[in-house]
Amino acid sequence: MTDEHRRPPHLTAATGPRLAPLPEDSWDPSTRELLAPIPRDPDGGVANVFTTLVRHPGLFRHFLPFGSHLLRDGRLPDRTRELLILRTACNTRAGYEWVRHVPLARAAGVTDEEIQRVGAGPDAQGWAAADADLLRAADELHRDARLSAATWSALAASHDEAQLIEITMLVGQYHMVAFFLNSAGTPLEPGYEAETLPAPTGAGADAMEGDRGDA
Repeated sequence: MTDEHRRPPHLTAATGPRLAPLPEDSWDPSTRELLAPIPRDPDGGVANVFTTLVRHPGLFRHFLPFGSHLLRDGRLPDRTRELLILRTACNTRAGYEWVRHVPLARAAGVTDEEIQRVGAGPDAQGWAAADADLLRAADELHRDARLSAATWSALAASHDEAQLIEITMLVGQYHMVAFFLNSAGTPLEPGYEAETLPAPTGAGADAMEGDRGDA
């Protein structure tokens, strides 16, 4: 195996991003229009995931409504959504995705102890059965690209048809985002460095050693 294949799937701050976020003083009117709906961070900036992805304006124009619908207007409870995203970020070793969603998970009622336990997977002690089902769903979709009959049945007991569809699409969406973030080497914004991507077990346990929370 080559050194390239041994590296973690994201780039470190030492190597820099492969695609740098587009600085605001370089935004043309079209770019400003595309980024205008994005809520700004407390420091006034737009998250690097968006200022990098906007380098493909045609794709960005169609990506944003879909991603925003899942994040803000979906049928899943906020806690459900964030547990699925955090486990997906853990499985894909997407440090940027993890760190940016930890505050959203906290706001949705996920405790700090639960956030760290996401890395231990669905079989860790302490999960309610419903939460374990969600983490198991994220693992199965990551590993097998499908939900097992047992997991589908467990989820169907407490989710309607639209929510079942959304669970699979949400995990798929955040896999796609993780592929982009990890490949582009999207850097974390200042102030987010304190969060650390936990080591995975289960579906993501075969990830590269040496992964860190930076992107």
